[in-house]
Amino acid sequence: LKEVAQAAKNVCGHVGTMGIALDAVTVPGSKHVNDRLDDDTTIEIGLGIHGEAGMRQSSMMNANDMAKELIHSIQTYGKTTENDKIVPMFAEGDELCVLINNLGGTSNFEMSILTNACVSHLESSNYKCTVTRVMVGSYMTSFNMHGASISILNLSSAPSELHVWLDADTDALSWSACDIWNVSGSSSRPSFTEVPEVVVNKGHASNKMELPKISIPGYECSSMVSDMIRSAAQALSEAEPMLTKYDTIVGDGDCGITMKRGATEILKRLEEEGSKDLDVTHPVPLFATMADAVSASMGGTSGVLLELMFRKMSTSLARSTDITPRAMYEAVQEGVDAVSLYGGATAGSRTMLDALIPYAQSLRDTQGDLVEAAQKAKEGADGTASMKTASAGRSNYLSEDTLSGTPDPGAIAVSIVAEAISK
Repeated sequence: LKEVAQAAKNVCGHVGTMGIALDAVTVPGSKHVNDRLDDDTTIEIGLGIHGEAGMRQSSMMNANDMAKELIHSIQTYGKTTENDKIVPMFAEGDELCVLINNLGGTSNFEMSILTNACVSHLESSNYKCTVTRVMVGSYMTSFNMHGASISILNLSSAPSELHVWLDADTDALSWSACDIWNVSGSSSRPSFTEVPEVVVNKGHASNKMELPKISIPGYECSSMVSDMIRSAAQALSEAEPMLTKYDTIVGDGDCGITMKRGATEILKRLEEEGSKDLDVTHPVPLFATMADAVSASMGGTSGVLLELMFRKMSTSLARSTDITPRAMYEAVQEGVDAVSLYGGATAGSRTMLDALIPYAQSLRDTQGDLVEAAQKAKEGADGTASMKTASAGRSNYLSEDTLSGTPDPGAIAVSIVAEAISK
């Protein structure tokens, strides 16, 4: 035990720790609620594990600024030498071990961002240190405190056996393994190396085959097609707050953001002069490149299904010898059928299909009356608000009380696009 105590004392003499939190903690059983950080715009620096007051409060910071604040405080607080002299905790060129501790209520995503910020700052020109060991996890928590603490151990000045102890295997359940790097002097941290983008040949298949003739009046005026796409994308982007509100109630809250990402990407490709990333000159490459744009920007199920729809529309038209208005309506129908097939839903399932199906059917029935089709899509979308159950999508496990009165955001997005195109 004396050896253990001495080892602990050696570590304490070469390590500095400081915490930061967005929310304080109330000790269970306490009649007093710790509400000093109830303001969503205020954080506290240096607070204790039990919620003790820190050295100061601050307005909200990003992860980089948090890292700078904590690292500067730890370094300047310093350590005491054998001669009782206080010196900085670490100096340029020192080898460090950094431990990022989750105080209880911080997501892994946030922890990773903070870890990256801390290591980057320590190895930057500001300090020029080498972080050879990184430890991230919930080592000592404070119930659900939304925050983290940073501990910096100076390995250059600490006893050499600390390296062995840090690197040793352990079966302790809550002790996250140490990430070891640069022990042999390699020059580039793997996690800092950006993975190069896989460059795909942008020449679409449609460029290598003879495209069908277009027999749609006015289509040769590509500006009309561009205007329709631009109008739809802008309308969808502007509707993001409303779609997010609906999806927060009946979904996972990301529908508005996902749709806006897709719309923004399509607009970006549309506005790039001379770009073939969104080819409006012919329906076959148009829908193929729209599928590419959706694939590159939209996540989640909706992104996958919309990509499938546009891809199916493109391949359907590519098989035609003459793209007539009727062929276009049939392609829309085939695209919607693909969404139904692979998404496992149909009309009445409380999904985007409640707007897509009547839209496609109306186009066929009216021979392309966009205004009438848009009205049918709107009626279908609005009708989802009165559906008591959902058989597909994120809403299928929600109660009738939760669903009642809120339309499906995916269906609403379809109706917004349909209305914008009709104008």
